[in-house]
Amino acid sequence: MVKTFIGWIWRKLWWAWYLAIILVVCYTRECLRKKAIWDVVAVFMDSLTPKFYIALTATSSFISALIMILEWIYFQKYGVSFIEQFSLNYISPWIGGECKVWRNPLGLFRGAEYSRYLKVTKREPLTFYDMNLSAQDHQAFFICDADNGKPDYEIMQAAWRERVPAARVKAAHLALEKNANCVTALIMLAEEEAPTMLKVEKILRKALKLAEANYKKTQKSHHLDPNIEMQHRRDLNVLIYIKRRIAMCCRKLRKLKEAVKMFRDLSKEMPPIMNILNVHENLIEVLLETQSYADVQSVLAKYDDINLPKSAVICYTSALLKIRVIADKYNVGNTMKKGLTQAEEVALEAIHRAVEFNPHVPKYLLEMKSYIFPPEHILKRGDSEAVAYAFFHLAHWKRIKGALAVLNVTWESAFNQIPYPLEKGYLFHPYPTCTELADRELLPTYHKVSVFPKKDLPFFIHFTAGLSSFSALLALLIYLHPQFTGNFVYIICMWIIVPVNYCLDRLETMLPNNVMDILSNI
Repeated sequence: MVKTFIGWIWRKLWWAWYLAIILVVCYTRECLRKKAIWDVVAVFMDSLTPKFYIALTATSSFISALIMILEWIYFQKYGVSFIEQFSLNYISPWIGGECKVWRNPLGLFRGAEYSRYLKVTKREPLTFYDMNLSAQDHQAFFICDADNGKPDYEIMQAAWRERVPAARVKAAHLALEKNANCVTALIMLAEEEAPTMLKVEKILRKALKLAEANYKKTQKSHHLDPNIEMQHRRDLNVLIYIKRRIAMCCRKLRKLKEAVKMFRDLSKEMPPIMNILNVHENLIEVLLETQSYADVQSVLAKYDDINLPKSAVICYTSALLKIRVIADKYNVGNTMKKGLTQAEEVALEAIHRAVEFNPHVPKYLLEMKSYIFPPEHILKRGDSEAVAYAFFHLAHWKRIKGALAVLNVTWESAFNQIPYPLEKGYLFHPYPTCTELADRELLPTYHKVSVFPKKDLPFFIHFTAGLSSFSALLALLIYLHPQFTGNFVYIICMWIIVPVNYCLDRLETMLPNNVMDILSNI
């Protein structure tokens, strides 16, 4: 109710400002047609009277007071400034502050995993917004202008946009009827129709052979024709995509050595698609599964660079490796007595860094909040990234004895040292408040989105501020109008004393006369 009322007030104020600006512009244009600009200014200034300045000052004071009251009410109810929230959520995206959504490097397979979840729980694991982003990705990866006129590719171009899974699968089969070697149709069947990981791998292996043949075919002459050049780039994207998904199948089927090799080979590739896929995060995860911590550290040394974008995988894996050194010996009591060792200081700094980057992750790792199937896209530093990280990495934290215990006793103190979200951060940019809106679009409605905890002012700050303001006002009134203020205070005190005296009189009539003697004897 309050939020609706405040929004209505803001809309009215904005319309009033717009109308005033339009009137001023129209008046100025009309004057400029007749006189020079200095004449306009002179006429305008001479026409102003003292009443205008008084009215302007009074109006400004009234609007300022109204905004202050509405801001206070909104802050009391929602714990955040309405102006700041409105600016960050609706104005900052226009000037480049929009939260960027990334493709989840560890995304699941729709047919073999998401569909099974839907059948068991009767809950949609993916939102339409998330699936629509995936459709846009697939169109960018697998379609080019040189495919116009080819019936199988035109069918697949429409198939990616279909909302119903059955319609997408049907279109893929139709494309295969037109062209039995349609690689993108096989990709769709592997992603959305195959019921098991074994079936997924089988279809993708078949698609890999066709993709390699197409790539070699266009590689020979891609520099001679612009259309062939576009096909060659598309074929390279398809080839890399298939290899990555096969490597993910190997990871799920426990073929860890093969998965590591494929991810290592892919991480050496340099085409633009690699900036979207973030294969190094797949490599880190599978190396953690094989407990090859030295290899994980070498990967982090390459990608955990100050000039490269960070992620929860980078920050929390770095913290995990440093916690691993102290996990079996860390004791809070000993630390308070003897102080921190150098290894413990390094580990705590890594935890502080990770918590500052994404403060939502610890509650999922410590199982203080239940997580769900991760979405196909994530928002870095948001709840969607925290869900995806915990879904795949919780087992790695549990495998290191004592790691979660160290996180449990340190993460809250780390969070308390993070500056207020709208201030300057220590190691990263201020936490973007628009993450809540983006996460709400990416995550299903039955999941309660984790938001950055608001640092509300304590009660006694409000109490002392009100008390000091009241005292200052009372002192001013006594100075200006001592007689009136004295009478007013006397009336208020009488209003308070009269009901108290009435209650005391009623109490005396109910109690025996010698009640004080009885109490003194007791």
